[in-house]
This record gives sequence, C-alpha cells and structure tokens, in this order.
Amino acid sequence: MHHEFSAEDRQYMQLALSLAAKGLYSTKPNPAVGCVLVKNGEIVGSGWHRKAGELHAERLAMAEAGEKAKGSTAYVTLEPCSHYGRTPPCADGLIEAGVARVVIAAMDPNPLVAGRGVERLSDAGIHIAVGLFEKESLELNKGFIKRMNRGLPYVRLKMASSLDGRTAMANGESQWITGAESRLEVHKMRALSGALITGIGTVLADDPSMTVRLPDEALKDMNLDAENCHPIRVVLDPNLSMPLDAKMLQQPGRTILMTSKQMAEANPALVAQFYEHKVELVAVAAEEDRLDIESVLSYLAQEEHINDVMVESGAIVAGAFISSGFVDELHSFIAPSLLGDEAKPMFFLPQLQTMNDKIQFRIESVDRFGEDIRLVLTKAN
Repeated sequence: MHHEFSAEDRQYMQLALSLAAKGLYSTKPNPAVGCVLVKNGEIVGSGWHRKAGELHAERLAMAEAGEKAKGSTAYVTLEPCSHYGRTPPCADGLIEAGVARVVIAAMDPNPLVAGRGVERLSDAGIHIAVGLFEKESLELNKGFIKRMNRGLPYVRLKMASSLDGRTAMANGESQWITGAESRLEVHKMRALSGALITGIGTVLADDPSMTVRLPDEALKDMNLDAENCHPIRVVLDPNLSMPLDAKMLQQPGRTILMTSKQMAEANPALVAQFYEHKVELVAVAAEEDRLDIESVLSYLAQEEHINDVMVESGAIVAGAFISSGFVDELHSFIAPSLLGDEAKPMFFLPQLQTMNDKIQFRIESVDRFGEDIRLVLTKAN
C-alpha cells in the first residue's frame, strides 16, 4: 500500500509531524498525532491531539476547515481511528466531511484500529496513500508502538557518571556529578515518561522526590502544568522496606511499591499499613529477593497503559535492567571529572567475567549539555 508522493505531499506531512510533536509530553497514554487538511494548494485546517479524552487531531482540523474540508486531502501522521473511545471515530468524521484523499504516515498497531480505519475510508471511496515519513511517525510514538505490538513499555535507562564511570563517592555523596544543563534534560525525560522506576536502595540512600521540576515556561511549551506533569513513581521494594516518611510519598502524583507476591502474602499487617498511607502496592513475580523485570514492565504497560518508562537507580537495579535485555535506550550523562576507585560504579554486573561476556552497545547519538556529554546507546547484540 506504499505510494509515490509529491513534493507537496512531503511538505504537508512534515507539517503534520511537527504538529504531532507538540503533543509528545501531554497525550499519554494516547499517541501523538497531527493532521493537516489541504484544498487547492491551501491549508484549510490543522490540528494536533493534545490530551487523552480530548478531540483527536483529525477532528480539530475538520472543525477548523468547516465546509472547506469537502474535497480536501487530509495528511495524518497515524491511521485515523475507527472505534468509539472517549471520542467518536475519526475515520467516520473524515467520511462525513467529504474528504477526497487521505495520506497516512503510519498504520496504527492498536488492535482496535489496525487497518480498520483505512478499510472504512477505502470502502467510502476515499483515495488512500500510506507510508509517507512512516519511520518518523513511528519514531515519534516509540512507546505507544511498543506497548501495542509487544505489551511492554519503551524503556530508557538514565545514568549520570564521572569520566571514570562512577555515580557517587564511597560515602554516598553524589550531588552533583553532572551540571545544571544535564539535570534540566533529565527532568524533560521524566516529563516524557509515564512511569519512573527506582530501587529501594536509592530511596534509603538518597530519599529522592522523583518529580518533574521544570520552569513554568518549559511546562507550558510541553502542554503540561505543575500538577499533571509527574510520572507515576515506581519503587522496586522486594522486602517492603519503604519508609512511610519517604519524601516521594509527600509529593503530588502517585507512588506504586512493587514487591514480591510471597512478601505481600506473608505480611498482611504491613500491607495494610501502606494502604492506610495511600501507598499503592503491587505484587509481582520474584526470584529470591529480586523482582522479575518483565513482570514489572508488563504490569505497567497492561494495567497502567504506560508507553514510556524511565529507570533512574543505583548500580544493582541498573545492572538488573541491563541484564534483563529490556532496556531500549541507555542515556549516559558523563561529566568531565574523576571520582576515584573507591567511588560507586554505574552497574552491578557480576556475571561478566571474560571478554566473551561483555555487553556491546551502539551509539545512536551524542549531545552536549554544558560541560557534560550525553551518549544515547542501544544494545548492539
């Protein structure tokens, strides 16, 4: 179903993609989508999906176009939906508006849509063209695509270290290894994420807030505000050691404690205590006192509809995530400083003993934030 596209097609789809990107931070758990309606070489309507529950991009573009939508070409970054959710199907709207042609960047892997939107448009006699800037559209919604295709969220593991790969001094002192510019970028990564995962070790050592702290202006640009910008905080706590006076429990937003099924069943009084303090408890599969990472991620994708997860943790949890194979991107912020051989390492990976055991990465991008650099890496094998 891939077609030849004109220079105009490319121009308008690029505009639709730039509109879609405006919703990158605010549409979760929905995908970010943009739409442009063009008639006789003139843009008659445009829109982007702002928030789950609000009008989809196509509906906003059609509302702006009014009568001019009839006979127009719609450029949409993701296949128009064909089902009733919190809003009516966009495919039906395009048909009712009398749109003549629909150019779609990528098909929607959501089983509720998956080809049905295109089928409905086609059956109504609308000319369909699919595949223009498909890669860019899928890239924009990596988390949503992965959740729909694999039932798991897209995982970004973030580490901040010195030049010699250390994350804290031997006495636990770690503020600040990287500079203010890197820390600002980390808060943007948090704002993009539906959930932020850490381990109980980090909570006991650092008592972090695990919130998004960005200037109001930056939040406004992301279509967020100070109340609704925080990801769900997830603490991996196999032995239920979470202090009830932990800083994060006083913060806006939700905190989920993930523990083992055995621990939850063996300690009903402790579980009740957490519930009294409005802490959500989720029991997942575990081996000894290590939670099963696939079970953790699967729960977040399927029960919480989380597209993107960010892991910010110490060496044990970071090592476990790397070993699990479920990390999609490693974001390594490196400061031009040395902390020495007594300082704490980035990863706990005792299974790596020989060169044959090494875990190889591929560098996807290198950025500079102030004096620091960030490597974005994906697993090479």
